Amino acid sequence: MDWELPVIALRNQVVLPRTLENVDVGRPKSKRALEEAQSADNRVLLVVQREARIDDPGASDLYDVGTLCVVKQVIRLPDDTLQVLVEGRERVKIDAYLEGPSLRAEVTTLEETAEEEGTNGDLASLVEQTKSAFQEYAQQNKNLRLDSFHLENLRGLKEAGPLADVIAKYATWDVADKQSVLEEAAVPQRLELVYGFLSRDLERFDTEKQLSARVKQQMDANQREYFLREQMKAIQKELGNDETDEIEALKTRIEEKDLPEAAKDRALKEVDRLEKMPNGSPEATVVRTYLDTILDLPWSEMDEETLDVSHTAEVLDADHYALEEPKERILEFLAVRQLAKNAEDAQYKAPILCLVGPPGVGKTSLGASIARSMGRAFVRMSLGGVRDEAEIRGHRRTYIGSMPGRILQGMKTAGTINPVFLLDEIDKMTADFRGDPSSALLEVLDPEQNDTFADHYLEIPYDLSKVMFITTANSLSTIPRPLLDRMEVIQIPGYTLHEKLEIATRYRVPRQVRDHGLTDKLDLTQDALRRIVTEYTREAGVRNLDRLIAKVARKSARRYLDEAWDGTRDVDDAMVRDLLGVPPYRDERAETEPHVGLTHGLAWTSVGGVTLDIEAVSVPGKGKVALTGQLGEVMKESAHAAIAYLRNHASEYHLPEGFHETRDLHVHVLEGATPKDGPSAGIAIATAVVSALTGRAVRGDVAMTGEITLRGRVLAIGGVKEKLLAAHQAGIQDVLLPEDNRANLEDVPEAVLQDLNVTFVSTFREVLEVMLVPGGETAFPPPASEDAVERPGASA
Repeated sequence: MDWELPVIALRNQVVLPRTLENVDVGRPKSKRALEEAQSADNRVLLVVQREARIDDPGASDLYDVGTLCVVKQVIRLPDDTLQVLVEGRERVKIDAYLEGPSLRAEVTTLEETAEEEGTNGDLASLVEQTKSAFQEYAQQNKNLRLDSFHLENLRGLKEAGPLADVIAKYATWDVADKQSVLEEAAVPQRLELVYGFLSRDLERFDTEKQLSARVKQQMDANQREYFLREQMKAIQKELGNDETDEIEALKTRIEEKDLPEAAKDRALKEVDRLEKMPNGSPEATVVRTYLDTILDLPWSEMDEETLDVSHTAEVLDADHYALEEPKERILEFLAVRQLAKNAEDAQYKAPILCLVGPPGVGKTSLGASIARSMGRAFVRMSLGGVRDEAEIRGHRRTYIGSMPGRILQGMKTAGTINPVFLLDEIDKMTADFRGDPSSALLEVLDPEQNDTFADHYLEIPYDLSKVMFITTANSLSTIPRPLLDRMEVIQIPGYTLHEKLEIATRYRVPRQVRDHGLTDKLDLTQDALRRIVTEYTREAGVRNLDRLIAKVARKSARRYLDEAWDGTRDVDDAMVRDLLGVPPYRDERAETEPHVGLTHGLAWTSVGGVTLDIEAVSVPGKGKVALTGQLGEVMKESAHAAIAYLRNHASEYHLPEGFHETRDLHVHVLEGATPKDGPSAGIAIATAVVSALTGRAVRGDVAMTGEITLRGRVLAIGGVKEKLLAAHQAGIQDVLLPEDNRANLEDVPEAVLQDLNVTFVSTFREVLEVMLVPGGETAFPPPASEDAVERPGASA
């Protein structure tokens, strides 16, 4: 009989005739097919997909034989899925699929082939054998959930066709096996197929039983062997022959290791304890780990250091440009070591060097260069975020999983007692309820007591006096004073423009070109590097400069694959703009024309020296003073001190009479989004105020720095080198410095000093003599007496 039926495609489920099944329907096409069946005669065709992962199956994705079913019940679940109870009626063969909003098919009923004459007896025997096989299958299959009621009903089936279909329904076979049962229309062959599947599974169950029995037997043998071994150990102990190969090996290692007397005695005592312990006890494992730690630590092993000052100088110069002060201090240390090594009674203790400077100036790499130049092992330990004292001193052995501190772990890694040990980011340690790690470092970094360093895990004095400790920090403010007192601080300032260009030319550009596969294909000109440094970076070190050079190389590598130019391409400053985009900063060039109320100050920041443009205006008012530009408290106090000095000497400098009552002053430091602080802008603020009150222009080609007092004195300031470099970079040739800073010029590069005209001043009068543009009064009359200038409250 031919039918046209709506089709529901199933995943991993075969519905057989003469069975009731629950089917989940969730796909839109399947729901529409179910609605069509309910609106007609509740008849629907269920077909299994060949591949369950296909969401929208077509004709080629479905088997050719399905089951004609009748919908008995539909339940809508909370997730909008329909649970449909169907009853399988007939096997049908699909002739063709029809196009439409839902899947429909033309089908033909597969008539079941009856038993041939003379075979009823054989079929009856096969029925009984199949029942018996399924009963055994149900007992051995742990995954089959079939209660006694359904099992009893299955035993009551006498017809071969229904029996085969029902067994296939309950069996835990895969889709292909059940589909083969569905497609077999001949009853005898179908029952033989089911019996064959049952026999196959029963044989597999027997194989698994045999394998399980063998595994159990093997486990019993292992347990018996373990029992016999324990008996043998007990017998050996009774006979007094309890020394094992492990104990002998440990004693041999202890004797051969050149241990201090205290460490050797402690190790031998631990070996004695280990002998008396059961072999598998947890305490024995702890003792073994402790002994391994003692034997792995270096106690007398030393690297043969190369004490050659000239060789070290060559290595340091090859690895690092500039950094003259730290290099000189390191060479001084090595020179003393070289001379004291041959002295019989010399007891020179190495100082603890602390390299302090902004990020990216080469503090960490400097330690590695020192180790390489001396031929010593190098160990680096980062202290950033360390907040547990046990990280330094270790955990006591009473705790599970205890271990030595990171100091001894570093010594174990080095393998010698004289490595170069770098303690990185020592200013980043914090303290909490677990202790203060900085306090634990007091013993480590004290040359007078670190020869008997006590680790909680080791519990034996350990000698750290031969270690060369170097620490690094970005700031001294967060280092505890007792810890800072044990270290010799070496300040590493930020690099100058000239130094950055040299570092980029010598180290960074060649390395990035090589790493990006552009050797002999790319180079950066000095103008390009200068533009990167001045317009794309604001840093004291060279980390960001290195990233930007890498970015230029990366983009050039991409272009080379497209263009493949010949020879070496030079990247100039114009190409830098094309490769790196809009510059985030501008190349600061100071205004050199004279202006009223505008002066150039100099400041020292974490990224080096900068110029400060200070503006002042005077307007009619009631004597109010406004200070803007995100000024810190110290800078505001300096401005008030300058204005107080000018009020006290108003007639001397030809300022408007009573200006503090009739004029409002507004002092503004440009780049207001950047916080500023410090007293060194005092004379620059005072000069700008004098210019604004008198209307006389101030020279724009001069920059100045110095703290002003209420008596008009100019006091010394810090960061002279960085400030002069900033003035040089801004195109300023004349600089005013306090007289007390004359000695600081020794730190300034000679190339910079040749381009600068430095004038030293000690009083504010000298500042105005230089700064005010001639016009009107060319000079201020001398004070009535020297005391008139020096004593507050005196009049000119």
